Amino acid sequence: MGNNVSQLADREITGLTADSRLVEPGYLFAALPSSVADSAMNGADFVPEAIRRGAAALLGPPGLAAMLDIAPDHDIDVPIIEDEEPRRRLSQLAARFFAGQPKTIVAVTGTSGKSSVADFVRQIWIAMGRSGASLGTLGVNSGPVQRKLAHTTPDPVILHEALRDLADAGVNHLALEASSHGLEQRRLDWVKVLVAAFTNLSRDHLDYHADAEAYLQAKLHLFNVVMAPGGTAVLPASSDLTERLRDVCRARKHKVLTFGAGGDVDLLRREMVGHGQRLTISVKSRQAVLDLPLIGAFQAENVLCAIALVLACGEDPDTVLAAAVHLIGVPGRLQTVAGPADKGGVFVDYAHKPEALRAAITALRPHTKGQLVVVFGCGGDRDRGKRPLMGRIAADLADKVIVTDDNPRGEIPDAIRAEILADCPGGIEIGDRGQAIAAAIGPLGPDDVLLIAGKGHETGQTISGVTHPFDDGQVAARILAGGVP
Repeated sequence: MGNNVSQLADREITGLTADSRLVEPGYLFAALPSSVADSAMNGADFVPEAIRRGAAALLGPPGLAAMLDIAPDHDIDVPIIEDEEPRRRLSQLAARFFAGQPKTIVAVTGTSGKSSVADFVRQIWIAMGRSGASLGTLGVNSGPVQRKLAHTTPDPVILHEALRDLADAGVNHLALEASSHGLEQRRLDWVKVLVAAFTNLSRDHLDYHADAEAYLQAKLHLFNVVMAPGGTAVLPASSDLTERLRDVCRARKHKVLTFGAGGDVDLLRREMVGHGQRLTISVKSRQAVLDLPLIGAFQAENVLCAIALVLACGEDPDTVLAAAVHLIGVPGRLQTVAGPADKGGVFVDYAHKPEALRAAITALRPHTKGQLVVVFGCGGDRDRGKRPLMGRIAADLADKVIVTDDNPRGEIPDAIRAEILADCPGGIEIGDRGQAIAAAIGPLGPDDVLLIAGKGHETGQTISGVTHPFDDGQVAARILAGGVP
């Protein structure tokens, strides 16, 4: 055994994977280091299984060959590629193996708004007669290709297979979400991004990133590595980070297009209209009025960001603005749950981080004549520091708070709720999520509003490693119709 990459010339590679359980004869197996700092697992530990399953080649970090030479019971005789950045190399290999991408790809990163922006871009393209798609938390969404995804930004093999399938199906326009995990792990490094957008930054994923600066640097990877020099960056017009973002873009010779009040895509006026809003927008001296079934200032920002992304691809402003009047809401993002008039408004939202929860509650307050009730929890095996923060936000902004379980995963649900309630005075604890939603809906009056936050579009609840069917919207609709949770 050795590190003779030239042996690959004699091997037919029939597939790629970083999951030893998915290896088939002829596959290249990527034995990647764990992305979790305190994990004792290493990709090299799974090489024997990959070889038993027929792996024809291995990819890993420097020292992989030596590691396997000294490991007991490792009888391995396949070519090995050692790379200082094996994750980036896997992305490169996946891009070459599948060899197909939509011609126009835009990417959006930021703490909140990625799913809405990506889907709004897809909707605008479709309304313009383009072959549009989105890819992210809500899966792959296009006319010919529909696919669920386990991660917002999937691993490069799944990602590039999806890109190839979209291109083969004639989909030429794609908006994708760029998560901090996906960027940090180099999953997007060989995606041909034409335009990249940054929505906002607030606390999230500090269970993974060392600190807020590391989290920001992961986001910036989209602009200073993934998008080739000379691309176009879509940035918020007024943010604490705007000038820093501009500096990064100048260094890469990117053009910059701003959105928001005072930006290139300018919000002149925002008015509430029923359970929606009217936006007056200015783009290159053109004005348009959009009446949209969307609630909240943050959704207005998402709309402007999406418009800017499409414009940055070279589209005509009049055509883009005419298409934007048809925008509708995205599943699980302040989604209305239909019910009897005497039960007020019931909304489901994906808000699972402090600023997203604040934005959702704030958005609903002007539409609430009576009480604003919030049901939420926090996920297990994630950043614990945000739990009391979210408890305080809910206590400060809502009239009634019910703290329940989100996805406890491997943690003890009682302990998660206790951390939220530690800074949520007056919060009511009901662990069972269905019972919590029922308890919130029961006393609702016609002027009250209920926000069920945290899970949004999700259709399952993970408890002790087992995922049970659970859809907030469906559960709420069933209760509103007189049924049981």
